[in-house]
Amino acid sequence: MVHETRSRTHAAEEGKNAPKGQKEEHKEQEGGKERPSKNKKPVEPEAPTKTKKLKGGESELDGKENSTKEFEDFCKAIREHLSVEDMRKILEANDQDASGPEDAVVQICEDMMFYGPLEKCPMCGGQLECKGWKYKCTGKYSEWASCIFSSSNPPRRSDPIKVPEDISNDFVNKWLKQQEGKGYPKRDVDEEAHIFSGMMIALSGRMSRSHAYFKEQILNHGGKVNNSVLGVTCVVASPAERDKGGSGGFAEALERGTPVVSENWIVDSIQKKEAQPLAAYDIVSDVVPEGRGLPLDKLDPSEEAIETLAAELKLAGKRSVHKDSKLDKDGGHIFEKDGIIYNCACSICELGSEMNQFCIMQLIMLPEKQLHLFYKKGPIGHDQMAEERVEDFGNRVNDAIKEFARLFEEVTGNEFEPWEREKKFEKKSMKMYPLDMDVGFDVRHGGAALRQLGAAAAHCKLDPAISFLLKQLCGQEIYRYALTEMAQDLPDLPVGMLTDLHLKRGEEVLLEWIRDAEAAPESGPAADALWIEISNKWFTLFPTTRPYIMRGFEQIADNVASGFETIRDINVASHLIGDMFDSTLDDPLSECYKKLGCSINSVPEDSEDYKMIVKYLEKTYEPVKVDDVVYGVSVDRIYAVESSAFPSYEEIKKLPNKVLLWCGTRSSNLLRHLHKGFLPAVCHLPVPGYMFGRAIVCSDAAAEAARYGYTAVDRPEGYLVLAVASLGKEIKEITGTPGAEDVKSLEEKKLGVKGVGRKTTDESEHLTWRDGVKVPCGKLVPSGNEHGPLEYNEFAVYDPKQVSIQFLVGVRYEEQNMEVVPDE
Repeated sequence: MVHETRSRTHAAEEGKNAPKGQKEEHKEQEGGKERPSKNKKPVEPEAPTKTKKLKGGESELDGKENSTKEFEDFCKAIREHLSVEDMRKILEANDQDASGPEDAVVQICEDMMFYGPLEKCPMCGGQLECKGWKYKCTGKYSEWASCIFSSSNPPRRSDPIKVPEDISNDFVNKWLKQQEGKGYPKRDVDEEAHIFSGMMIALSGRMSRSHAYFKEQILNHGGKVNNSVLGVTCVVASPAERDKGGSGGFAEALERGTPVVSENWIVDSIQKKEAQPLAAYDIVSDVVPEGRGLPLDKLDPSEEAIETLAAELKLAGKRSVHKDSKLDKDGGHIFEKDGIIYNCACSICELGSEMNQFCIMQLIMLPEKQLHLFYKKGPIGHDQMAEERVEDFGNRVNDAIKEFARLFEEVTGNEFEPWEREKKFEKKSMKMYPLDMDVGFDVRHGGAALRQLGAAAAHCKLDPAISFLLKQLCGQEIYRYALTEMAQDLPDLPVGMLTDLHLKRGEEVLLEWIRDAEAAPESGPAADALWIEISNKWFTLFPTTRPYIMRGFEQIADNVASGFETIRDINVASHLIGDMFDSTLDDPLSECYKKLGCSINSVPEDSEDYKMIVKYLEKTYEPVKVDDVVYGVSVDRIYAVESSAFPSYEEIKKLPNKVLLWCGTRSSNLLRHLHKGFLPAVCHLPVPGYMFGRAIVCSDAAAEAARYGYTAVDRPEGYLVLAVASLGKEIKEITGTPGAEDVKSLEEKKLGVKGVGRKTTDESEHLTWRDGVKVPCGKLVPSGNEHGPLEYNEFAVYDPKQVSIQFLVGVRYEEQNMEVVPDE
């Protein structure tokens, strides 16, 4: 793959709901409602009327207050005259949900009888339910996603309330008779009064304004204030108070893991009329007490990267004992019986309910034949909240297997043996999906760590220049960095050691997603349903610490298609490298070189090829700009490459229209390229990099390739690839973005395509290499296609037999506008 873009990790941080325990504790306080008596009362006060004309001089606000008062009076009366059982019957008669707990049934029945029966959800057809001051859907789009529809003014039916014949209640009958011929009143909701609805908030320490002021703001906007930190949604404090060490409540919040946010959270939430994400106002990420960490997704991305890069991979593959079990140190190994390996990792992402979890189940046999069950389940990236246990089954093998199978079915909704033997799996709603792990070692464990690399290179029998390259490609570092940039570097889940079947399912999901997205509307309920479902599906198959709802083809290209290709290539590297963590004396670099099936030789600096390549790079390169820093590039070393995985130079030189072109790639993808050759893009998307469909894409501009080869400011080394591509007898020039049908025709005909960029190379400076191979090494000039989608020319080839890698160009990115401050 030669056209992948660097993944831009997005985090759609959303505010968290109040904890479950808190919701239950304060449920009766919300709306000031009491639980009804289960017995009918004989007293029959006059049923309140539902409508009331405004008197002269009465304001609209007064009218709303009167309407609210009428609803409250009606609620009190209906609770006195109807039992919960009767309310359930009335709800069922009107096609409303009557299955919930008593408090929920009472609220739903009161709302329906006064304001009218609710229609089904317009997004998924599910049941709407009044929660606090908003109506939310309790249904699901599919087995992958719950519905996220919510509204303060939901659709309602106009037909009268139906009461079952077996409910004989004079109050209800009298009230219904009064409402004959009248329409239902509209429920007016003051959204500002509900900004902090359902939230219990604590105030801590000295603040910029008095506690009384902030308390009044919270109460006026639907929240509650608590003097204790126990059970609160968050603690509000001044950053200045944090710098002074904080109050007792501040310290207690840290110990409990309760969010601590700045005062601006209150101010901004009121200004924007919606509770803002707590994570965006966090002021304690860097002062968490020892032994208690924040979730990875609540850290600054750079801090998360530092933590995960240094973290040990806890689960490296199908036969690897999880590090948290501690049983690997006792010589434990994964239990196998009748061809089944009892090790499973599962995950689920459900953005509608803010669920992003993983689960590990293992049967581990110790040398003394004692069998243990290791179980770990919890939020991805938050180890402190995970449930974890090791259960000793001794020699009770059958009991351990039964318990393992029971847990698998509980977590996934499927039987274990059919999944493990035949990969038969049916996704059940709100259940986890198993990652199909392969045997072997994820390269983040099997690759050589920094302290092993020096010893491995010292014992390597290869030429020092070649061992230098192999040392980079066989180490853990470039693979860890690649997964870190995509926020998929989870220590508990081996995304670098997945089976071909799992990767195939990921590819199928991606292609299905693209087909659905092409036919979906740009906005509205149907579009919302599509994007949340496919985001859930993707982040379940390929877990991340920072899932979010993706929208648009650019995000699919940058974060899904490119991410999938990177994970696929890292899996190839994992199999090639194997486990060289402890084998530096056995020359593991030479062993990997043999498995690579590729001949690599250093190109001398005084050779004509070396000089030609340097000239080609210098002529067609433009500096890379990152923020305010501009980076140039220089050549460190060049390697000539030959491999049976792609056509030899002798084969390619016989083909027509041969061009030497640049191909950009991550360093983490290089082993796959050398071992299997370039693979076409995984899909077609109407954005640069994927707009030519399932093609191998190269460029005549080193500037284009350098974008993909660039790593990071603190890792200035990268590799560019030079390949000879035969464009065939017929070359089609394209100035715009081809449509799906056009691309399908190009793929079928396997034509050579030139996508004309806004900049092209000066043809007067082009030269011919050997055997008629053209080298478009002219300086970059305007092409005349100033409104085209591509900045530089791109060349697409649909047959891998027409592309042959010739050189690897090791480059170094150097800051050009760096200010040198002299020593004083």
